[in-house]
Amino acid sequence: MPDASTLAVLGAVVVLALAFDFINGFHDTAISIATSVSTRVLTPRQAILMAAVLNFVGALISHSVAKTISSGLVHTQLVPEYVVIATLIAAITWNLVTWYYGIPSSSSHALIGGLVGSAIAFSAGLDIVKWDGVVEKVLIPLVTSPVVGFLLGYVFMKLLAAALAWASPQFVNRWFSKLQIVSAAFMAYSHGMNDAQKSMGIITFAMIGANILPLGANVPVWVMLACALAMALGTATGGWRIIKTMGCSMIKLQPINGFAAQTTGAAVIVAASIIGAPVSTTHVVSSSIMGVGASKRLSAVRWMLAWNIVWAWVITIPVTAIMGALVVLAIKTLRVLLHIG
Repeated sequence: MPDASTLAVLGAVVVLALAFDFINGFHDTAISIATSVSTRVLTPRQAILMAAVLNFVGALISHSVAKTISSGLVHTQLVPEYVVIATLIAAITWNLVTWYYGIPSSSSHALIGGLVGSAIAFSAGLDIVKWDGVVEKVLIPLVTSPVVGFLLGYVFMKLLAAALAWASPQFVNRWFSKLQIVSAAFMAYSHGMNDAQKSMGIITFAMIGANILPLGANVPVWVMLACALAMALGTATGGWRIIKTMGCSMIKLQPINGFAAQTTGAAVIVAASIIGAPVSTTHVVSSSIMGVGASKRLSAVRWMLAWNIVWAWVITIPVTAIMGALVVLAIKTLRVLLHIG
């Protein structure tokens, strides 16, 4: 049985992980509802309520991503709980900064960058990281998922336009106003299926490190429920700065465009969740929106804004890795000063 100090630190990890999940919920609310709000298919209140419920449902469905986070990226049994605390501080800080400036960055990669940087700073070496897992589950999907999202959005929108060339704009808008509600629901479900798993994984990671759970253990039921609820509550608070960027500033959207972007984005995210890849829902949906816009004409996309978003994607992992490392070094220094073993 862990001692009182270990349990106290573990409690802090749980609180921070749920805070991260809550912030992830309002930070990424725009992912599932921005296009529905911008096309006026749903009111903001309706869209947020639907997203909150389906985020909760999606969070309870799959555990593959949580397994990747809890045991697939670093050697869990070698990492103390304060490294996990540093990871969460880095990820939460980055999420709040990007939310404040309305930048749709990746909560997933903020968490992963913080974890890798914190672990390296703790061990003062690179061997603590499972680099094959980082490459296969993080870096390759980091590059491929937005590309796939862009291409699928482009192709799907082209196919829809060809299939409906005979239809009047009024007919298309009337039907896709209804269909976009379905695609928004699918998007919210897929977001919960992938994103809430990360907090589940980080809490399980800390419990394995504290020897409460064995290596490779499944996510406890109470962790699943707590993380799903935190994500849903965060979603219910909304994230209007990012909604403006995603749904209004990048391209001018019609209901059929929102349907195409949400459907293709959600399909990519669900596929990634099944194989346990913690992809960025932000990356995937942003690129799907760009693909849909480019299918009309390249000038339909505000490429300067898109380029700024891409830069946010690129710097998230290294910046949060540095932040996590600095927090670990600060904690290590404090432990020395306080003569903590």
